[in-house]
Amino acid sequence: MKAFCLIIAYLVAVTFPLILSALVGGPPRQFHQELASGLGILAFSMVLMEFILSGRFKVISNGVGMDVTMRLHQMMARTALVFALLHPFLYQGTPSGGPRPWDPTRALTLTTDFSALASGIAAFLLLPTLALLAIGRTQLDYKYETWRLLHGIGALLIAVLLLHHTVSAGRYGAQPVMTWVWLAMTGVAVGSLLTVYLLVPLQQRAKPWRVTSVTQLTSEQWELTVEPEGHRGFDYRAGQFVWLNVGHSPFSMKENPFSICSAPASGSAISFMIRELGDFTRTIGQIKPGTVAYLDGPYGNLSVEGRNEPGIAFIAGGVGLAPLLSMLRQLRLSGDSRKVRVLYGNRVIEQIAYRDELDEGDVVYVLSEPPEGWSGEAGLIDAALMDRVFSETEFSEWLFVMCGPRGMMDGVEDHLIKRGTPSHRILSERFNYD
Repeated sequence: MKAFCLIIAYLVAVTFPLILSALVGGPPRQFHQELASGLGILAFSMVLMEFILSGRFKVISNGVGMDVTMRLHQMMARTALVFALLHPFLYQGTPSGGPRPWDPTRALTLTTDFSALASGIAAFLLLPTLALLAIGRTQLDYKYETWRLLHGIGALLIAVLLLHHTVSAGRYGAQPVMTWVWLAMTGVAVGSLLTVYLLVPLQQRAKPWRVTSVTQLTSEQWELTVEPEGHRGFDYRAGQFVWLNVGHSPFSMKENPFSICSAPASGSAISFMIRELGDFTRTIGQIKPGTVAYLDGPYGNLSVEGRNEPGIAFIAGGVGLAPLLSMLRQLRLSGDSRKVRVLYGNRVIEQIAYRDELDEGDVVYVLSEPPEGWSGEAGLIDAALMDRVFSETEFSEWLFVMCGPRGMMDGVEDHLIKRGTPSHRILSERFNYD
C-alpha cells in the first residue's frame, strides 16, 4: 500500500507541470510539436524528482523500503533519458527563426537564440553520460566516493541547464506561472541535495560516535562496534542499515551503507558485520578503538516487527547474514517463542561467521565448495534445498526473510512463489540493482 501511494505521489508530481502547461500554454500546435514539448516537460520533471528518490529521506525509504525507491529511481531515470533524447528530434519540420509578429506564442516557429539552445544541448549530452556512468559503475575502475561526487555534481549541473533551457527556449516554460513552477521544483531538488550533503553532516557533527572494538570474524570478515559519545544514540529496528563514516569529517564522501547486526535490545552500542570488498572495507583491520565515526540512519524497512506468522525463515548468503542476525538476536532477547530456522550459505567453511551463536538454534549451513567429510548441505541455496528443508505447511504459513547475492535471492523468491508462499510473507533487501 505504501509503495502504491509513493507511485501515485510520484506520478502527480511529475505530470503536474505538463497539465499546467496545457492549461496556460495557448492554442495547440501540430501533434509532433506538442509531443516534443510534452516529452521535454516530462523529462525535466522526472530529472528533478530523481533528487528526491535518491535523497536518503527516511519518510520514503523507511516507509516503502530502499528496494522500491532505488528501483523506481533507476527506472524513471532511464525513462527520462529516452524522453529527453526524443524531444529535439520531434521538432523536425518546424520553421526556425526569431520572433514573428504573427506568431507571438511561438506556435509555428522555434527559437534560434544560441544561449537558449546551448544549455539544452549541454544537458542533452550530459544526461546520457551520467546515466551510462551509473549503469556501468561497478565495471569502471574508480572509487565509489569519486562516482558519488561526480554523480551529484552532474545531476545538479543538468538540473540548472534544463531550467535555463526550459524557461528561455520553451514555449510553455516562458509563461510566467510555469517559470515560477520550474523555479520552485528546481529549488526543492537542489534543497534535497543540500540536505544530504550539508544539513545531515551538520547534525552528525553534533552527535559523534566512537569505535569501541574491531574483531576479525573470518579471514575477510570483521565486526566493527561503535558507541555514541555524549548522546543516547538512536532508535532503530532490527534489520535496518546506516551510512557509516569512520575516521573522516562528517562532510566527507567517505561513507558507505552497512546493515546493523546488533539488536536494539542489546543497548546503545551498534555493531556491523563487514566483508572486505572495496577500498574502505579492506582497511577495517587497521581501524583503532577510539576512532571517531558518524552514522546517518537508520534506513530501510526490512523488519519482522509486528509480524505474527508461526515461524520465520532467515535465508542468508555471505555477508547478507548481517541484518538477519540483528533480527535473530532481537527475537532471542525479547523472548519470542516462535520457530526460527536459518539457512546460511557460503563458498567455503572458513567463511562461516558467528557459528557458535548460530549453532544455538535451528541452522542449516550450505557450502558451494565443502571440505572432505562435510556433514552439512553442499551446493547452493536453491529450489531443491528449499524443498528438503521446508514443509508444505511452512511454505504457506511462515515468514521468509532473505539477504544475499542477487542470484540466490531471485531463485529463492521465484521458488517461494511457485510453492504458494504469499508475496507479503517474502521480505528481502538488496543493495545491487541492474
